[in-house]
Amino acid sequence: MKRQKQIDGSAAEVEAAFYDALNRADVETLMALWADDEEVVCIHPGGPRLIGHAEIRASWGAILENGGLNIQPSQLHETHTLMSSVHVVVEGTTAASATPAHLLATNVYVKTPRGWRIVLHHVSVAPGPVPVDTHTPILH
Repeated sequence: MKRQKQIDGSAAEVEAAFYDALNRADVETLMALWADDEEVVCIHPGGPRLIGHAEIRASWGAILENGGLNIQPSQLHETHTLMSSVHVVVEGTTAASATPAHLLATNVYVKTPRGWRIVLHHVSVAPGPVPVDTHTPILH
């Protein structure tokens, strides 16, 4: 069995690796980014709550069987503690009609002995046009 590259970076780096794996249809790398805990949760737009690696792997396998997705996360809003990080992003994509569309995703990461890992990915369809980012970062 091929050994997966260890991701020891920040939660943001794990998130970047997650979206990269989605776009390349790489289920093995995608699943390596999840926490070892069997209580991990994934909710796809309009779908049921999936709990545990087996259900999550099966769902991503079905979604990615025809190739990668074209999802570009933007407008990150993050909240951190020493052991957890919650990211809310706008996922830009192209609908089946070839028109731009967007989804809203919440990704929750926890710090584990293996580094930051995903414990929750929840996506919902967003109504209306893509929101304009009006958030001005505060520099300290």
